[in-house]
Amino acid sequence: MTKSLFNARWSVRRKISGFVDLMGGAEATEVTLPHDAMLGFARSREVVGGASAAFYPGGEVEYSKRFQAPSDWREKRVSVEFEGVYRDAMVFVNDEFAGQWKYGYSVFRVSLDPYLRYGSENVIRVEARAHQDSRWYSGLGIYRDVHLVVVPLIHVGDDDVKISTPDVDDEWAVVESAVPVINESAITQRLDLEVEVRDHAGSVVARETSPITVAPNARTIARSRLYVADPHRWSCDDPYLYTFAARLHGQDDPSAPEDDVTVPFGIRTLRVDPYRGLRINDQTVKLRGACIHHDNAPLGAATFRRAEERRIELLKEAGFNAIRSSHSPLSPAMLDACDRLGMLVFDETFDAWTEMNKPYDYTLDFPEWWERDIDAMVRKDFNHPSVILYCIGNEIHEYGSGFGGARARDIAERIRGRDETRFITTAVSGFWAVASEVIDDLKARLENAVARGVNDVMNEMTEFFDEVTVSDTVGVKTAESHAAVDIAGLNYAESRYALDIPAFPNRIVLGTETNPRDTAKSWNATIAHNHVIGGFTWAGWDYLGEVGLGRTEYTDDPDAKGGGDPDFPWRTAWVGDFDITGFRRPQSYYREIVYGLRQEPYIAVLRPDHHGQRRLEMQWAWSDAVSSWTWDVPTGSPAEVEVYSDADEVELILNGVSLGRRHTGGDHDFRASFELAFEPGELTAVGYRGGRASEATSLLTATGSQLIASADRSEVLVDGGDLAFVTIEFRDGRGILDASRDRLVNVTVDGPGELQALGSACPASEESFLASSCTTFDGRALAIIRPTGPGEIQVTVTSDEMRPSVVHLTAERSSVRAPLV
Repeated sequence: MTKSLFNARWSVRRKISGFVDLMGGAEATEVTLPHDAMLGFARSREVVGGASAAFYPGGEVEYSKRFQAPSDWREKRVSVEFEGVYRDAMVFVNDEFAGQWKYGYSVFRVSLDPYLRYGSENVIRVEARAHQDSRWYSGLGIYRDVHLVVVPLIHVGDDDVKISTPDVDDEWAVVESAVPVINESAITQRLDLEVEVRDHAGSVVARETSPITVAPNARTIARSRLYVADPHRWSCDDPYLYTFAARLHGQDDPSAPEDDVTVPFGIRTLRVDPYRGLRINDQTVKLRGACIHHDNAPLGAATFRRAEERRIELLKEAGFNAIRSSHSPLSPAMLDACDRLGMLVFDETFDAWTEMNKPYDYTLDFPEWWERDIDAMVRKDFNHPSVILYCIGNEIHEYGSGFGGARARDIAERIRGRDETRFITTAVSGFWAVASEVIDDLKARLENAVARGVNDVMNEMTEFFDEVTVSDTVGVKTAESHAAVDIAGLNYAESRYALDIPAFPNRIVLGTETNPRDTAKSWNATIAHNHVIGGFTWAGWDYLGEVGLGRTEYTDDPDAKGGGDPDFPWRTAWVGDFDITGFRRPQSYYREIVYGLRQEPYIAVLRPDHHGQRRLEMQWAWSDAVSSWTWDVPTGSPAEVEVYSDADEVELILNGVSLGRRHTGGDHDFRASFELAFEPGELTAVGYRGGRASEATSLLTATGSQLIASADRSEVLVDGGDLAFVTIEFRDGRGILDASRDRLVNVTVDGPGELQALGSACPASEESFLASSCTTFDGRALAIIRPTGPGEIQVTVTSDEMRPSVVHLTAERSSVRAPLV
């Protein structure tokens, strides 16, 4: 078989109607996939859907590509595999309808055979649409990789090979395989199937050959059990991968076409119980989890292999060991990255079943499509050792009803019928499960709180949700849905961890969403209970849409209420340990301390230009702080400083003068607050353990600044999925970041490369990620460069009154990935 990237030389245009298109239609633009068409649409405060979609409009688009079909394809089978098209994909070949897929996150294939014109040019056309169908920014179009798959008439079903390791100990591992063999010829085929396991170096460690007879136009499953001695187990700390290879060839006709498939996999065991928790390779693991959306702003929803890999690298460096795909199945590229880098995966199915969240969301398709989408997710995930959990749905309204419980069983059993090697969970919001019964009480309480302002509204809502969450009503109403799965997933319900033990002594619990403001409380509750296997923060990475969930508003008006959806040009949720450009925010370092992974104190300075103003904080807001001692305020201006530490105490020192000590550590929420007057120089925090000074950290004031551009790597591959991430910063001669003044920067690219995206982490901006200039935010911006061919690439960054900064990259062709077609 051959499986080639089918990403090059597509064109895209706005889709209007068949008649208008016949008369000429919209102008098409050539693109290389993956591509997010929505990112190019004009944002506006008048957009329907507004804040939830980051003020991007929906629409309909049409992609098309011309390609040759060689004459020898008559004796082969040809299909196109789409890793994701958002949404309602309709596929046409030579203007004939060839297939469709409704869900925007499923991998699917479309056969081209009935429609091909052999020996001549063919056209494939894909329509996609998005409009009020998502609670967050969805993107639009063919936003993940596309592959052209060509196989002989007798072939291995490459997308459905299953590898499992049911029995593993220190001496041996059993590697079971199920290999589909398909005969689409007109005669019975007598074949040999060779299967083998290779270690990371490529050496064969187990092998077997089996004879197989397959009738015409038939499919069979060939199973084998191979035995690997001294197995090297896959884990987060040691993500060792083996390769399974299957090779098919004829017995009677040695000249018959051969077919082969290779599949990376890992050897590891999974166990879970309420007494020892989750065990991987017999070692207890607490999940330090991050919820992430699928977008990769400033790339939008476009899914590049390197962008997915970079996210996992950074999340792991920050102390996470697991990610949750909120709230749709992960891309194959991210699963590959998690396998290679050692990140555990909690893959989620849906954000809704039959009760809608948006007027045209997946609820319109769920009754007819959910089984196909479950099958697609499991087929995608099965051979990835990183995947340990499936989730049947996020905050599903029906979780609290009897029919909802029955539906939960249906979905869970559908998964189990295709994969019994992993665990299944829910993600239950106690409030949504009983919302119809408690909404009147909530309205009454909020009417009184609204008059007092947004902080009181947030406090009232939090208190009310907590009361509902621990109520007997929620326990009774959700019991059936939780019983349908292996692990009870609870959103924002740490208060139930201990409460449920008497009523559900065999229940295993996972904190499927936790609030960053409650990081210490949540983690302490997780550590304290063996039956709680971990928690996932909302969110690990900031994202487009649901704008302003974590914002802080400032006002001098004592009567200002605040709250509600923020207005245009807000574009991100402004939650997350990482901002949208991949830089860590203060809450990330706080979490690392709470996890016990960092001993050095961390200094976070609340923006002094807002000192003294009322802070109106949303429910997911973290302190609006920056780790900087460079501020454009007069010397002597009041400032508030937070220090995060697991030490007993911290001392704050400004220019050699002690400002006193404060208690920190677990008994004091791992943080201390200091009021002081701003004075340029050096601000130092020193931890004290048992009365003795221990770790210390300092912030220095930048003196002058230079424009500095630096790339994450100097060499990139021309393989369709690689990128270079160029950080743009203003730093002084000592390397101190100047976060005080933001400026417009311009980026030009010379050589075989292009500027794929440019932007800052600013949560509210009218600037386009597709422009060649942007304004920095807190002293930073990010340029993303895509190689277009081999050679030397020069990236030049300029800003008024600053010396340009130049980055040199070398692009080389990949020897591993197939070239773009």
